[in-house]
Amino acid sequence: MSEYDYDLIIIGSGPSGRAAAIQAGKLQRRVLVIDRQDRLGGVSVHTGTIPSKTLRETVLNLSGWRERSFYGRSYRVKDQIRAEDLKARLHMTLDHEVDVLEHQFNRNHVETLNGFAKFIGPHEVEVATDAGESTRLTAAKFLIATGTKTYRPDYVPFNGKTIVDGDTFLEMAEIPRSLVVIGAGVIGVEYATMFSALDVRVTLIEPRDTFLDFIDSRLIHDFTHQIRENGVDLRLGSAVEKIEDAGSHVEVTLDNGRHVRGEMLLFAAGRMGATSALNLDSVGLETDHRNRISVDRKTYQTTVPHIYATGDVIGHPSLASTSLQQGRVAACHALDTPTLPESPWYPYGIYSVPEISTCGMSEEELQERGIPYEVGVARFRETSRGHIMGLEHGMLKMLFSLKTRRVLGVQIVGEGATELIHIAQAVLNLKGTVDYFVQNTFNYPTLAEAYKIAGLDAFNRMPIPEEFKVRKKAEEPAKKEAKKA
Repeated sequence: MSEYDYDLIIIGSGPSGRAAAIQAGKLQRRVLVIDRQDRLGGVSVHTGTIPSKTLRETVLNLSGWRERSFYGRSYRVKDQIRAEDLKARLHMTLDHEVDVLEHQFNRNHVETLNGFAKFIGPHEVEVATDAGESTRLTAAKFLIATGTKTYRPDYVPFNGKTIVDGDTFLEMAEIPRSLVVIGAGVIGVEYATMFSALDVRVTLIEPRDTFLDFIDSRLIHDFTHQIRENGVDLRLGSAVEKIEDAGSHVEVTLDNGRHVRGEMLLFAAGRMGATSALNLDSVGLETDHRNRISVDRKTYQTTVPHIYATGDVIGHPSLASTSLQQGRVAACHALDTPTLPESPWYPYGIYSVPEISTCGMSEEELQERGIPYEVGVARFRETSRGHIMGLEHGMLKMLFSLKTRRVLGVQIVGEGATELIHIAQAVLNLKGTVDYFVQNTFNYPTLAEAYKIAGLDAFNRMPIPEEFKVRKKAEEPAKKEAKKA
């Protein structure tokens, strides 16, 4: 690799680019990270994952959301929560994330360059800076980790103030009294439910008859009930016909003839791969209709063997957590270093209000595959900790194989779902059974105790294991003898 400037050039400093760079640095390779932003971190740090999750925590704290069931809606609420109140914590968190990332790069001797990169040959890129300068660099291997950008169709009159997308939403000057969200995907659902917790009147519009289809339908049914009870006006099966900026408000016309008004509109109907400026044609790479790159899902190699791609730019699951893993695996493969493969089961988290998290298969998937199963359910209000916390809602659902008794999937909706799911992830990857939850003791009182309740719920309806029957038969003579004595 000495004939090139670098062993590995990474385009993008989001989660997957970050993980790949640090891994390459630890392998003592020459690595360069190129990012178009003047601050490292990518969309995940600046407009996506970290900002939205920070906003969620800020909203729940300032609004007193978690204490409302005990102390009423006005508990700990300021006279008026302003946009500046939401942004204050946000900027502190982002500064911390960037500082940590820069420290990690420095400690592992990872070089960085600010600018716009594009391929000009199989092993060469040209980087243009904001100052108008450009430089050419070569590398033995490349990793594309450019992520995604918001989908901005022509029929939406974006103005950056009252009609915005997911990347500019948090730049709002003031909190609107009413909000229209178009697109009930992960981003749309998260922001819609967060602002509903601030008592903002929210209308969530989704053209399809269903939403979040990759989540278990029973969980979605429970979630839908909760967000509607919290004040979200959910409009399913309503395609948008027209969006007008009326000055004092935004007017949305639906194809069913109904009209929706709001002070602000958030368009969150999809994202596109940020690949259009990379000049991929020059290296023989193609993208799909959403500008995403196809890769080998074990190595993350593209159709050009020395070029890799990871993170949101390759599509599903588009999670920061999986992107971190992908970046590490790709860097190791690119630099001919053996590493452990990714585990088959990973958690999916949606940071809405309430949270949703799943791991493994859904009930619909089991039915499609014809796998016999049993269901165990626990409600958070059934646990002592849930009552102490004032939780009126929340559910944990587990699916078990009737043949092997193994855990096949777990779905959680409610407070702490994204933390609780890791117990399920561990048991799934270790091929654990329903017996684990019945035999083991959980801290009391905790929300994790819901696993025990759900496990017993299923266990009591499942056939008695053969080893239990054998043990029972072996014990019967001894009991008879004891009775005679």
